[in-house]
Amino acid sequence: MLGVGWGVSEHLVRTAAAIAAALGQHLVCAFVDPAGYLAEWEPEHQRTALSLEPASNEEAHFPSQQLRRSLESVLGQPGETWSYRVLDGDVAKALIRLAENTDASLLVAGAGGAGALARIERLLEGSVSAALIHRQPRPVLIVPRS
Repeated sequence: MLGVGWGVSEHLVRTAAAIAAALGQHLVCAFVDPAGYLAEWEPEHQRTALSLEPASNEEAHFPSQQLRRSLESVLGQPGETWSYRVLDGDVAKALIRLAENTDASLLVAGAGGAGALARIERLLEGSVSAALIHRQPRPVLIVPRS
């Protein structure tokens, strides 16, 4: 399973695809909109029967479709070898939940960006790769930027 952000690199996608092919596994590429949230995280007295339904964020629709086109330019059309999922909420928690639901054998993520802006973002939002490494039992491969 590959967690992809808006600025996903071709190197990261090709690395994840090569690993999935070598393992004979289907590659699930997942984008998480951190501005969205799942209704299950609402206070208990506000939950509805749709407690796992995401609250829609229309602003994320365009970037997620652009990202899908970027993935398609590297991997071809989704199908037997790969698929694309769009999730909402805390990035690490959403990726961990998807890994559990798909019984992923490995999670692949890119290393954090370089520069002051990237460091500030990690300081404010936390490191997704660190959260993946510490919060779940599956192996995690962090691919450096090329």
